[in-house]
Amino acid sequence: MDIFDTETAIIGMVHLPPLPGAPDFAGDRGAIRERVRRDAAALEAGGVDGIMLENFGDAPFYPDRVPRHTVADVAALAATLGECVSIPFGVNVLRNDVRSALGIAAATGGTFVRVNVHTGARVTDQGLIEGTAHETLRLRERLDADVAVLADLDVKHSAPLAERPLEESLGDLVERGGADGVVVSGAGTGESVDTDLLARVVDCRDDRGFDVPVLIGSGVTPATASDLLELADGAIVGTALKQGEETTSPVDEAAVERLVRAVP
Repeated sequence: MDIFDTETAIIGMVHLPPLPGAPDFAGDRGAIRERVRRDAAALEAGGVDGIMLENFGDAPFYPDRVPRHTVADVAALAATLGECVSIPFGVNVLRNDVRSALGIAAATGGTFVRVNVHTGARVTDQGLIEGTAHETLRLRERLDADVAVLADLDVKHSAPLAERPLEESLGDLVERGGADGVVVSGAGTGESVDTDLLARVVDCRDDRGFDVPVLIGSGVTPATASDLLELADGAIVGTALKQGEETTSPVDEAAVERLVRAVP
C-alpha cells in the first residue's frame, strides 16, 4: 500500500476513552492525552505500519456531525499523536462524521480517514445513515488534502437498507464514490470477518480492475493473521492488541509484536 510503504499494512487502533460531553467522560483531558501517547508508543514500538485514532468511547454516537467540542478534542489528540510517532496515522470520527475526520487529518498531518458509510445507506443503532461521498471528495479538493479515504463496504454494527449484489455495491464505493481503500469487517467490534465474503470482495476488485487495497476491519488475531492476510492487503486491528484482549484496555506492546510477527 502506497500510504504505508508496505504490501501488507497493519493499522493499530488508538481507541479514545470517553471525551468531554460524552456520558462516561471521567473529567481528565490530561489523562486522555497520556493514554494516547502510551498507546501510540506501544503500537509503533510493536511494529505496526500505521495508527488509527477513533473516538470509540463516545457511545452513544451521533449519526453524522459531532459537536464542535468533540471535533476540537479529537483534533488536539490527533496533533498529540502526530508528535509521538513517525509512522502514518489517520482519523475516524464515529459514527460517520468523515468531514470532521478529513479536516482533522488535513490539519494535523494525518494521511487517511475511515468512513463507515461512504455510499448507499445503512440501518444502525443511530438510525438510518446515508453516505456523503459527494461532499467528502469535494471537501478534500477544497482543502487540497492528500488524505486517503478508507471506506467500509458492509460496516459492522449495521445492516443494509436494501440488499444489492456485491459487484454493484463495490462499484458504487470505488468507481462512483471514489474510495481509496475498501474495508471488510465482521458483524461487530473484534468479531471475525466472513472469509467467503472477503475472498469475493478481493475477486470482484480484481475482476473489475480497481486499483485499491482491501483491508480487514475487525477480528484479526495472531492465530488468524497469516491465513486472512494471504487474502487481504492489510488489516485494521484493535482488540487483539490490547491488554487481556479487551477493546477499552491499553495497548499491549507484546501483543502487537505477536501479531506483527504473524503477518505473512
